[in-house]
Amino acid sequence: MSFASAPQNSRPDPQSVPQAVLPPSPWRRRAVLALATLVPWVVLVGIWELAIARGWMQASLIPPPSSFIGYAIESNLKVGFGNDAMGIPGAIFASVYRVLAGMALGFAAAIVTGILISMSKVASAALLPIVRGLAPIAPIAWIPLGIMLLGIGNSTAIFIVFVGVYFLLTLSTVAAVGSVDPRLIKTARTYGASERQVWQWVIFPAVLPQVFIMLRINFFAAWMAVLAAEMVGLKNGVGMMVILGREMFNGNLIMLGICIVGIVGYAVDSFLLFVQRKVLWWQQ
Repeated sequence: MSFASAPQNSRPDPQSVPQAVLPPSPWRRRAVLALATLVPWVVLVGIWELAIARGWMQASLIPPPSSFIGYAIESNLKVGFGNDAMGIPGAIFASVYRVLAGMALGFAAAIVTGILISMSKVASAALLPIVRGLAPIAPIAWIPLGIMLLGIGNSTAIFIVFVGVYFLLTLSTVAAVGSVDPRLIKTARTYGASERQVWQWVIFPAVLPQVFIMLRINFFAAWMAVLAAEMVGLKNGVGMMVILGREMFNGNLIMLGICIVGIVGYAVDSFLLFVQRKVLWWQQ
């Protein structure tokens, strides 16, 4: 019996061979993501401008971006009168400085306090009830006390941000330490790790991700608290811009301040996310 064999020189039809699909380049992916982020904002601004142009909303109550951006340009990026006038870039810098300084202090103090409570039963009995009792107090409620203790200035705003993040981050640190997988600690000790090495190379890296997440969540509360402090008594900052617009019955200044609050808040949150990815390099 004979079998017909295919010719040795036969080649498959190129059209029948599936072509390899190359993954998109990083620049193309970034461009698509940037476009997906930008398009909704462009659509929102377009609808806003169209609503004002068609008379669906009153420009005096809700000025469109073309109006309050033009107002900022015409005023040379300054708001206020005479010696009390402040530059918009300086106001943004003042608010961001207060928030970042207060959050940095609160983050460092919370890590130290949380680890101390977790390491010592005496410290836990002495400090944990105080932290749990003060944590529910809203940051805005601390403003009068901060003004009485520190006066009106940067110190008060930084203090408000500090208390706004410190207590909750301390509780998060304690909870994160308690949730560390005991098998990791046991394995480290089996290999001869000292107590300090266990905390440095096992517990601390396991705690940081959860604390960073809580830091970003608490940032928005801290941001609102520092804006409220600026509205109450500070003479500069983005919050002061909004309250000044209200006192002047200036809708353009109010909407400009509100938009700056949102944009700067988004930028600072993105910065915190960038820092989180750099610090927690072992996570995706």
